[in-house]
Amino acid sequence: QVQLVESGGGLVQTGGSLRLSCVASGRTFDTSGCNWFRQAPGKEQEFVAAINFSGSSTTYADSVKGRFTISIDNAKRTVYLQMDALKPEDTADYYCMSAGIWGRGTQVTVSS
Repeated sequence: QVQLVESGGGLVQTGGSLRLSCVASGRTFDTSGCNWFRQAPGKEQEFVAAINFSGSSTTYADSVKGRFTISIDNAKRTVYLQMDALKPEDTADYYCMSAGIWGRGTQVTVSS
């Protein structure tokens, strides 16, 4: 069974950038691709971005469109989330999910 492990979170100032990684172990990503979600303290979980297995199709939440970029490297079994122009409202725990399998998350904090 595949396991997903996120990394790359941290503390960054407003306007800064971070790149999150989601590594799949056990096997490659499911053919359905991979999604990123986030959950801020006291708020519901929110969809962030999705990519299909080939990387030919991506989808973004309106709140991150134009600032975040999702990509996939199947040779490395890794999905990336490049986050630029970060805002305090991007502060959350970020999780990747593929075919119902979830990682444990990585924390992102954006200071104002």
